[in-house]
Amino acid sequence: MTVLLYVVVYTAFLIFAVACIARAIRYAKFPLHLRWELYPVPHEPAERVAHGGSYFESSDWWTKKREYNLAGELAAMVPEMLFLKGLWEFNRRLWRVSFLFHFGLYLLIATLAMLFAAAVLSLASFAGAALLLAAIYQVTAVAGTLLALVGAAGLLVRRLTDKELRNYTNPADLFNLVFFLTTLAVLVVGYVTRPDSLNAQEIVRGLLTWNTSVAVPPLFGTGLLLAAVLIAYIPLTHMSHFIAKYFTYHNIRWDDTPNMRGSKIEAKIAQYLTYRPTWSAPHVGADGKKNWVDIATTNPNLLPADAAGKGQEVTK
Repeated sequence: MTVLLYVVVYTAFLIFAVACIARAIRYAKFPLHLRWELYPVPHEPAERVAHGGSYFESSDWWTKKREYNLAGELAAMVPEMLFLKGLWEFNRRLWRVSFLFHFGLYLLIATLAMLFAAAVLSLASFAGAALLLAAIYQVTAVAGTLLALVGAAGLLVRRLTDKELRNYTNPADLFNLVFFLTTLAVLVVGYVTRPDSLNAQEIVRGLLTWNTSVAVPPLFGTGLLLAAVLIAYIPLTHMSHFIAKYFTYHNIRWDDTPNMRGSKIEAKIAQYLTYRPTWSAPHVGADGKKNWVDIATTNPNLLPADAAGKGQEVTK
């Protein structure tokens, strides 16, 4: 069990890291998005944000160096990441259980980080610092587990009973929540029933030093195996939306980089205009032969009735 656990844990963290990096690179290489162009953008100077302005207000703005307000951007990002601010504003009922689940996971991630740090400090003979971290992560572990369990159960119930949410629920969503609930439940029962002489920090020290003499109880070991598999599984699914969210905010909502002569944006747009779309909508005229320049500079032969009233001919 111990050797199997070590191998699976190392493999899981490797898969998680590689999958996250690969997904981020894939998103970064996507074509330019249609930007929202809604102001103010949080990374503008505070005095502009206060009245909803932008750098376009400045005369000859294209000749001036743009200012970047990191503090303003963080002030917008942190509440969204930690407290799901957008969900709070637009779907308060769903926010209650979703916040519990996500904040519970954040506490468990913090617990894992402190657990590894404490194990390293213990191995380096900083026993006092390790004990201090242990006192903190024991609290975050209990709180995080309870919040995540309640939140996951609440989300599962909502997806099974809410008629509106059911339209957006597929079997994978239900499986993911059951996976979380099962993993957390097995971990809790396994940890409670473990021998008193064994603690989580001892297992982590054994993992870091490859000490196979550490005896991991079967039930607790099963919970750790499930947790490792879950960690590797997350970035391979739509649960990796934490990566997509970064690009959604920075490349769509907040991207206000100007398209200047000779810029990378201009070069990309010039490339995109050569693409030959094959949209099925007849009013676009995207037959796979015309490129975007052709489509954008000519009128379609026929507009649908709902757009032109009677579907009349449109001359060039």
